[in-house]
Amino acid sequence: MNVIEEVGLSYLKLGQPTNTLSGGETQRLKLAEGLTRETKGRCLYIFDEPSTGLHMQDVELLLEVFNKLVDNGNTVLVIEHNPEIIRASDHVIELGPEGGDGGGKIMYKGHP
Repeated sequence: MNVIEEVGLSYLKLGQPTNTLSGGETQRLKLAEGLTRETKGRCLYIFDEPSTGLHMQDVELLLEVFNKLVDNGNTVLVIEHNPEIIRASDHVIELGPEGGDGGGKIMYKGHP
């Protein structure tokens, strides 16, 4: 499986303009780039809702990639609303009670 398939973007067309991609797709392309780099671990990866636009099967692939990064000694921080990704997390910090000016308080922290 190539790295584009690993991050759930096998449906993209070669030469597709990047301005046609969602924010989540763009992040997953960056993730794919990070996976192709030789690292010794100890990198921090931060993603903001990378599951946007993904089918559930592709969310599973994304979780496998995150686990691979962690297994290689990296830290993965994900800002996400997808319940599958939240359940698969090692640690959760829920901010709220609302967004913007109504948020910013820690509502929950701990295991999912």
